[in-house]
Amino acid sequence: MQPLVDRRLDDLAVNTIKFLAVDAIEKAKSGHPGLPLGAADYAYVLWTKHLRFNPTDPNWPNRDRFILSAGHGSMLLYALLHLSGYDLPMEELKNFRQLGSRTPGHPEAGHTPGVEVTSGPLGQGFGNGVGMAIAAKMMAAKFNMPGFNMIDHHIYAIVSDGDLMEGISHEAASLAGHLGLGSLIYIYDDNCITIEGATCLCYSDEVEARFKGYNWHVQRIDGHDREAADRAIEAAKGDTGRPSLIVARTHIANGAPTKHDTASAHGEPLGAEEVAAMRKALGWPEETFYVPDEVKSLFAERRSALLPEYEAWQALYKKYNESYTDLARTWEGMRKHRLPDDLGERLLESVRGIEEEATRNVSGTVMQVAAKLVPGLIGGSADLAPSTKTLIKGEGSFGKGEWSGRNLHFGIREHGMGAAMNGMAWYGGLIPYGSTFLVFSDYMRPSIRIAALSKIPLIYVFTHDSIFVGEDGPTHEPIEHLAVLRAIPDLTVIRPADAPETAVAWAVALENREGPTALILARQKVPNIDQCTDKGALGLRRGAYVVTDPNAEADAILIATGSEVLLAQAAAALLKERGIRCRVISIPSFELFEAQDQAHKDNVLPPDGTPRIAIEAASPFGWERYVSLSGLIIGINRFGMSAPQKAIAQEFGFTPDQVAVRVEEYLSAIRP
Repeated sequence: MQPLVDRRLDDLAVNTIKFLAVDAIEKAKSGHPGLPLGAADYAYVLWTKHLRFNPTDPNWPNRDRFILSAGHGSMLLYALLHLSGYDLPMEELKNFRQLGSRTPGHPEAGHTPGVEVTSGPLGQGFGNGVGMAIAAKMMAAKFNMPGFNMIDHHIYAIVSDGDLMEGISHEAASLAGHLGLGSLIYIYDDNCITIEGATCLCYSDEVEARFKGYNWHVQRIDGHDREAADRAIEAAKGDTGRPSLIVARTHIANGAPTKHDTASAHGEPLGAEEVAAMRKALGWPEETFYVPDEVKSLFAERRSALLPEYEAWQALYKKYNESYTDLARTWEGMRKHRLPDDLGERLLESVRGIEEEATRNVSGTVMQVAAKLVPGLIGGSADLAPSTKTLIKGEGSFGKGEWSGRNLHFGIREHGMGAAMNGMAWYGGLIPYGSTFLVFSDYMRPSIRIAALSKIPLIYVFTHDSIFVGEDGPTHEPIEHLAVLRAIPDLTVIRPADAPETAVAWAVALENREGPTALILARQKVPNIDQCTDKGALGLRRGAYVVTDPNAEADAILIATGSEVLLAQAAAALLKERGIRCRVISIPSFELFEAQDQAHKDNVLPPDGTPRIAIEAASPFGWERYVSLSGLIIGINRFGMSAPQKAIAQEFGFTPDQVAVRVEEYLSAIRP
């Protein structure tokens, strides 16, 4: 074990980190100084003694990952990134929390070089790290060969009291311990303070016992003892069979003369008087954003020390490319998200001959073909694979010592699953999917929101999509969930109506590089809506298309999604017998439709005043955009019931005759 540089220089470097954080927060007049000051000692040790990275190549596949799960302490991370040589100049630190800066209030992946995950909502980063550790094990199992350890690194994180209080941390920690993810090393900043005061107001967990119970390697240190931090990280790296938690007892706002160990230091600037006193106490100059030359040299030396390892890996990869050409080609294809040019056509071909089937079952069929064509497609469910049809056949289950499996068993941990999926997507090379019943998407919505905010490509498979779940009753029958998911910006929601639409929906989801996709699938059997399957299904790519059209001018337009498209067709047939001509529209995805040009929108939904009726067995919220405030929305504004599917349809007004009557009454009411 190499000694730390020297105590005087270490103190100088730690104080540089502290004052960069303090100065940025004071200039912004907002921020969280407590954690950067309290965590500076062990964070400095981690970044200068253990973390492997190359700031000129932030996406180096074999870099160590660092996650600041306690994202409110973002200035700690920004200070370290700046000092370590990432493309984050001092001007960006001076623009902390300002419009357009690369130093937002909480870290955002893809926005700031070196930031691995979007964190801040507590517990998310904790779960992301578990996903990254899973991804690392998968990629190593697939690509490492004798003499070629292409993936051999650690995932580090700083987690806080708040992270460990959140329920998601229990889910993610349990899974990580069960899997034995030894590359995972978390430092718990145990400062005993929350916004409201001392943690004893609400928190008395025996954290060490808790994590030992999860099968984690646990150590306790004084978080301000840099030598102890160094030894603890080294010991954690030595335990390759268990994830590690280093409980670091720290003092929030350490170094601030009167505000250390106070709740106010968590989320408020220290103030000019306190900062002045802190400068005096630590012998720091008045100059703001000051970085001593010795500290610049120290971090430059660290970069130089890491460079040979980076260059050796690059040389090894070149040899790997020569020795394992096919594997190297697959590696590059997965990292660059390459897909077969004919992916959509081949997925459509997989459903030929299916004329009536539940879209969840069709999805399972399509997935088998997709998995063969897309080696990066991996995933699982929250203990529901037999129901959601999300098991990749012929592939093993991922587990301790069985790292090559493509089927993940997340257990009954929806929120942990969502955060782990995000981590896997951020890791690179994989397209993760996760599945559960649509009604349980509520359990993982914070992770879905982060995925959408960060525009990371992954796939949610949500089945049992409506009241037609039937006998399971209102607890399992989604009502508001489609509206809620559609309200999340940059989440593409697709509710296919039949087998061909489901095949194309999977193609769209796999091709989507701009964010996550949610596939909404039915449990009950549904016939195909159009015997000219390709024509109809390919219309899904544009979000909405005409299913049936009368030969003459339409008296009304019926708009539906999923299993209700067939219902709309049946109602239109009844209305035709009554002299009412209806155009029927399938609109599987609002988001895809809204992305189209106006000409396509007007072609599908002519702006000529033709009355519009929306039909969906869910909350009507949001349909006003397509039918107007005066249009008719046949939806559901109450919770479901436990009964067979046909009885449910009759009770809630979703039979062809009931829909036809509603449409006829509506048209009679609005006609002059």
